[in-house]
Amino acid sequence: MGMRPMAFAKNGGLGLAAICYVAVDYLRNVSPSWHARLQPMLWAGLALASVVRVPFYKHWSLELRSAIPFIASLFFMLSALLFEVLSVRFVTAVLGLDWHRSAPPLPDTGQWLFLALNEKLPHFVVEILRAHIISLHHYLMLFLMLSFSVLFNSVKAPGLGLGARYMFTMAIGRLLRALTFASTILPSLRPWCAVSRFRVPSHPHPWAQKYYMPYASDSNAISKLIHNDIHYATVGDYPGEYRPDWGSMSFLVDILRPTSSEGSTWYGLLTKAGGGCNDLLYSGHMFVAVLTAMAWTEAYGGWTSALIWLLVLHSGQREIRERHHYSVDCFVAIYVGIFLWRMTGFLWSAKDRSRARRLAQLEKIQSRLIQATKDSDMDEVRELLKEVEFAGQEHQNFTQWAIWGFAGITIIFSITIGLLAFTLTSDG
Repeated sequence: MGMRPMAFAKNGGLGLAAICYVAVDYLRNVSPSWHARLQPMLWAGLALASVVRVPFYKHWSLELRSAIPFIASLFFMLSALLFEVLSVRFVTAVLGLDWHRSAPPLPDTGQWLFLALNEKLPHFVVEILRAHIISLHHYLMLFLMLSFSVLFNSVKAPGLGLGARYMFTMAIGRLLRALTFASTILPSLRPWCAVSRFRVPSHPHPWAQKYYMPYASDSNAISKLIHNDIHYATVGDYPGEYRPDWGSMSFLVDILRPTSSEGSTWYGLLTKAGGGCNDLLYSGHMFVAVLTAMAWTEAYGGWTSALIWLLVLHSGQREIRERHHYSVDCFVAIYVGIFLWRMTGFLWSAKDRSRARRLAQLEKIQSRLIQATKDSDMDEVRELLKEVEFAGQEHQNFTQWAIWGFAGITIIFSITIGLLAFTLTSDG
């Protein structure tokens, strides 16, 4: 009977906690009053359960060794997100608001398909597909729950190693995404978005004035440009550019294209951006969703992982249906996320390395063990088996005070990060 609760916690407890989190959070759309009651209780219960398990966790020394890769991955991810925010502002500002007003969306057969299915499928099925069941912050919280589950032996330690892999993969994916959407600017699926959310100039940037606008609607001009391979058209008459004094950061003026009404700091512009309005190939929301699903599949597996993949597909069709992204953005995000997660297994792997070390040591002493068995030397057999067991153990080189101090800091930091992620991404 004593083993059954542990088996349940390992095989079903985390999955049930994940479902409860998503279900309780969905109550905000069904019954806001019940959501206001149950959500604080759920989060308090999860946080309390994690804190109670801290004294019984046996792998703090392994977590301590993973601290440096974790912190390095965190700074790498923050740097990648900063670069992405700069790129989002650039692609929105470089052509000006007049272009955003007039540029029609690209044709998308995925959107056509969903509109056709709305006419064919039963109404309740369409309503399920339209429902806002899960969003960006849910996937981030699900991953945090997965990482914390190392305290309950549901996922292989170290949890910080798993977190480092997630953030490192996120950073690479975000850098690739920013380079992709900044290299070829695609029109938004919501032409009104930029005008309602950004105060960038209406006229194009001098780069676009010279290298794009004269050839944008004249096929003969484009043919001549290709033949000569050099700019030749006369630049039109456009208003001058506003250039604030940002000191050492003034090089960002050409990228961000501020206006006098947006304040005097570059940092203020970035905090007001709130996401882009162009099509940003590939979907960042879908990329986060796929990374979370991949982490669950590798670290935990089981029916919960299959459910999360179904939620990923639901998120993808909603991104397309609600015209946040083109269909290609969601497809690319899925296979890029899978590919990048497979590439970063060197930071954390679900494989039991201690078992591999024991098998390797057993192979080394195999002949000695056989000989000791033949000689009926049980003392020698026991010593050899101790060597095998010792080879699979973690080597602890830290004092108990250092480990406990690190444990306290890690738990407080992780819960704080979870609350910040929940607060800052709750609107998607």
